[in-house]
Amino acid sequence: MMKPAMLLEETARGAAAAITPAKIWGRVAAVDGGALRVAGLEGRARVGDAVEIGGVLAGEVIAIDGQSVVVMPSMPVHGIAAGARAYIRPDEGAWPCEAWLGRVLDAFGRAFDGTPAPRGASPRPLAPPALPVSARRSLGPRLNTGLAAFDTFLPLCRGQRIGLFAGSGVGKSTLLADLARGVEADVAVLALIGERSREVREFVEETLGPEGRKRAVVIVSTCDDPAPVKRRAALLAMTAAEYFRDQGRHVLFVFDSVTRFAEAYREIGLTAGETPSLRAYPPSTFRTVAALAERAGPGAGTAGDITAIFSVLVAGSDMDEPIADMMRGILDGHVVLERAIAERGRFPAIDIRRSVSRSLPRAASEEENRLLAEGRALIAAYEEAAAMIQTGLYAKGGDPVIDRAIDVWPALDAFVAGKSGGCEEAFARLSSILSASRSAD
Repeated sequence: MMKPAMLLEETARGAAAAITPAKIWGRVAAVDGGALRVAGLEGRARVGDAVEIGGVLAGEVIAIDGQSVVVMPSMPVHGIAAGARAYIRPDEGAWPCEAWLGRVLDAFGRAFDGTPAPRGASPRPLAPPALPVSARRSLGPRLNTGLAAFDTFLPLCRGQRIGLFAGSGVGKSTLLADLARGVEADVAVLALIGERSREVREFVEETLGPEGRKRAVVIVSTCDDPAPVKRRAALLAMTAAEYFRDQGRHVLFVFDSVTRFAEAYREIGLTAGETPSLRAYPPSTFRTVAALAERAGPGAGTAGDITAIFSVLVAGSDMDEPIADMMRGILDGHVVLERAIAERGRFPAIDIRRSVSRSLPRAASEEENRLLAEGRALIAAYEEAAAMIQTGLYAKGGDPVIDRAIDVWPALDAFVAGKSGGCEEAFARLSSILSASRSAD
């Protein structure tokens, strides 16, 4: 933790470095709904530069041709006239610092509570390349999460990246907050992209709570923000996580949601003139999402690690829609929240059968892997026979595995929904549940 004097000095240096000595300007040539065309900046503007009109940040350069620069607005375009002066404001990157901890910030690092935005001593690029594969460490040890399902069936290791796949209204936000509070980490960085304003406030003040906020940086872009702002918020959050990682800390990165980030990028790509592909996503969408995910993971040298949890919205539980399908291939595991489980009142509504942690079997001992295989087999046996059991068509004695699954099901189902005192305690309880069912046989 930095001393107050050092923190003040860092912030002052950052504010001084942000002063821009001159402005380069052109004129608005056309206003075309989703885009502005600005003439006179072709030899000066770069993709990613900010453009300001009338002293207000108007948008971001997303494409350049020989005659004009295409600017995607980050504000309503009504009131902007052809011929208006448009100034380039080169993107200054991100300025993370220690004072961001405990704060809720927007896509430009400004505080939501109206207080001055803290700035670090030097800027960091918003979209740097991921660490080289050859420099990175392997996944670290298994982490305690405070949730029995993750401490046993779906272990989370230091530096691992997992996806949380869920539809609306199945307890995704609550589970993310539980993980943000419970996972062992020095710092938590939370990116809330495309959420409703009311839900953001509830998540920060009630679900995450004061204790969870103390070690957290929350970056927010609400659903009514323009696409460039949503994309910038996502990149800013990852840059903040990298800042703390490079200080040697273990960072928990919670991103909600990848789907909204991809939708924002789709809007930007189509406005820039890219050809739509599957479900209108431009081909570069998948590379962009993969590049963001690859920035998380184990660090190199003396740096820390970024353990990441990415939420993915799956409308109608369609796990084969483009973003969900891609994320399953990129990440080190996927956790599926099932609506039918939520509807019967079990939270978190994790479908153990369809969920996988790719840190297994390495993350568990031989005995622990045996318990997990046994538990999964019993869960599968019960769920496959559930229709017959619930309608009374199954007679006890018909199948010894199903008989045992029926006996152990209430305890096993409650275990998956329960809290945990750590991995060792959770495995001890799971062993006790399975041992009791063996004794009954």
